[in-house]
Amino acid sequence: MRAAFIRQFGGPEVVQIGQLDRPNPGRGEVLVKVKASALNHLDVWVRKGRPGAEAKGAHILGSDAAGVVEKVGEDVEAFAVGDEVVVNAGVSCMKCAWCRRGDHSECPQFKLLGFQLPGTHAEYLVAPASNLGHKPLHLTWPEAAALPLSHLTAWHMLFPRARFRVGETVLIHGIGGGVALAALQIVKMTGGKAIVTSSSDEKLARAKELGAAHGLNYKTGGDVAAQVKELTGGRGADIAFDTVGAPTFPISFAAVRRGGRIVTCGVTGGREATVNLQLLYWNHISLIGSTMGSHEDFQCLLPAVGMSHLRPVVDKVYKLEQYAEAVRRMESGAQFGKIVLDIDA
Repeated sequence: MRAAFIRQFGGPEVVQIGQLDRPNPGRGEVLVKVKASALNHLDVWVRKGRPGAEAKGAHILGSDAAGVVEKVGEDVEAFAVGDEVVVNAGVSCMKCAWCRRGDHSECPQFKLLGFQLPGTHAEYLVAPASNLGHKPLHLTWPEAAALPLSHLTAWHMLFPRARFRVGETVLIHGIGGGVALAALQIVKMTGGKAIVTSSSDEKLARAKELGAAHGLNYKTGGDVAAQVKELTGGRGADIAFDTVGAPTFPISFAAVRRGGRIVTCGVTGGREATVNLQLLYWNHISLIGSTMGSHEDFQCLLPAVGMSHLRPVVDKVYKLEQYAEAVRRMESGAQFGKIVLDIDA
């Protein structure tokens, strides 16, 4: 099968597009013929050698995929050959105390496809049957591939972690990335109000078309936190939704209301941040970390997408052989939405 893989860590030049052996599903697993896969910044971190990443032999990159069930292993009853599916990249043991109570991304053995496990940028993928969901019928293959990681992450951040409630105001930093756009769509879908930021007026305009109430240019528009306070009648945002990291932390602390929540899942802008502890305790602010989501989150997300006809925003679609060009676009930050590989092309 064709795949994008690495045999060593390094720059874009270490990624190879070539032939590897097709995997076979074991007990409780499913073989998926991948129609499309989507890029994430995790691809870059793994390629560079993020701690925990494996590069023994040929390691296939990628964590997002949608495709068709090709073969099922023993004891698989929920899926059959020919089913159209999307793949949840977070794999947990399903046996520990955290898994038994539904907190799968807190499992001590939690792993990600494309990180510690073979990834999705390949013609075929083996995954546990518990990590699959039926593809919402209205989605194209590129849209379906763009859905799982970003929207599951945003769903888990907003609901189980930040306890988002209908009517609340959410400040979303760095609109244009997959998780930030997923948050905008989910907030809009569930009756919230989104204030988004970007250094690009074009991205802010597109975000407003998707339902953002306000767009703030953090480079040319002045003090973001002050503007958020003004837009909320001096109160502040209920939630600051952060995929950026260090640069946006001071803004979030200044922009949320007393009792507000700051939820974070990413460090694309930097991982070392300074926290004003006085603001934290005096204003009753909750600082919350979040990684991926649970199987329950995934099974709640998919019908919600189907009923609302939500469509993930796809920036560009490339062939698998154009992986280098696709990842360059992602690293440049120019994209608005998810970058997808058409594996069938």
